[in-house]
Amino acid sequence: MLLGVTMNLLMSKLCLILFLVSKLCNGYSTKLDFYPPPCQSKECPNYELIESGKDYEIRRYNSLMWMSTAPIDDISFYSASTTGFLRLVDYIHGMNNYHETIELTLPVIGQVKASSFVVSVYVPKKQQPNPPSAKGLHLQKWGKTYVLVRQFSGYATDDVIPNEAAALSASIAGTKWAAAIDKSRAADNSTMYTVAQYNSPFEFKNRVNEIWFTFDFDEAPALSF
Repeated sequence: MLLGVTMNLLMSKLCLILFLVSKLCNGYSTKLDFYPPPCQSKECPNYELIESGKDYEIRRYNSLMWMSTAPIDDISFYSASTTGFLRLVDYIHGMNNYHETIELTLPVIGQVKASSFVVSVYVPKKQQPNPPSAKGLHLQKWGKTYVLVRQFSGYATDDVIPNEAAALSASIAGTKWAAAIDKSRAADNSTMYTVAQYNSPFEFKNRVNEIWFTFDFDEAPALSF
């Protein structure tokens, strides 16, 4: 019990430190002119660039698998994503049915639903044919998936995320992309949007986060990326 209290205190202090740092570090870089730098050292899923707008990007991801938590009931994205990530850390450190250590990939994504959050990590290519399973986790299989993306720097805090999601929505208002997203949400409105994070909480500089709106769309010409 004492250990639990101590861990809660440490987590509370960490949350406070990161909150204060976020006020200093959060910027609003919306120009997507680079692949997230952390992907130079960690495996990230490949995508095809469909369109690059002023404040957004349209990507197409093909046949991905993510290892995901069960829905986490919480009012805070930061709290839920921390809880989910710790479960996924156990998974990649060998707490799976193969007792296999798995390389950490990027990004770690948090799907924001109406009353819960689902946290996921991309399964590395070499494990995609037969990913280890684990209690309390499940596989999410993506077929061909289009993603509307907005990048922002700093920390993905509870006060920043809704503003970034609103800005992303406004950036494509009246376009064919807005119509496609509305149509997809009408068919399946379980996920409001997704937050992709590429950095450790202890990396204070050159942070990259993304807001994603996933949707279906008819085939379009693509640029390799």
